Amino acid sequence: MHQLLVLYPEPADRAAFEQYYRTRHLPLAARLPRVRASRFSLALDGAASPYVAVFEAEFDSAEDFAAAMASPEGQAVEADVPNYAPPGTVVLDFPVERLAGG
Repeated sequence: MHQLLVLYPEPADRAAFEQYYRTRHLPLAARLPRVRASRFSLALDGAASPYVAVFEAEFDSAEDFAAAMASPEGQAVEADVPNYAPPGTVVLDFPVERLAGG
């Protein structure tokens, strides 16, 4: 499995960030092909974390992730990031290993 993880620090205008993210960016992300599962939270505890929001998407493989991001939908998602993401946003993708018994 392959994971995409996006961590968002506190934006200058949190209400504007959340409104744009929910109404513009997440609908684009929902169209990504080859996504096995995705989820997000806008309720991270800023006192315990430097991040206030997170997005996760799972893919069957690194190849599926690459194909999704190279697709027209993936290009639209990437092109939209500068429209709302605060400076310091972290985007990571990585292979995932399962724990035995988990």
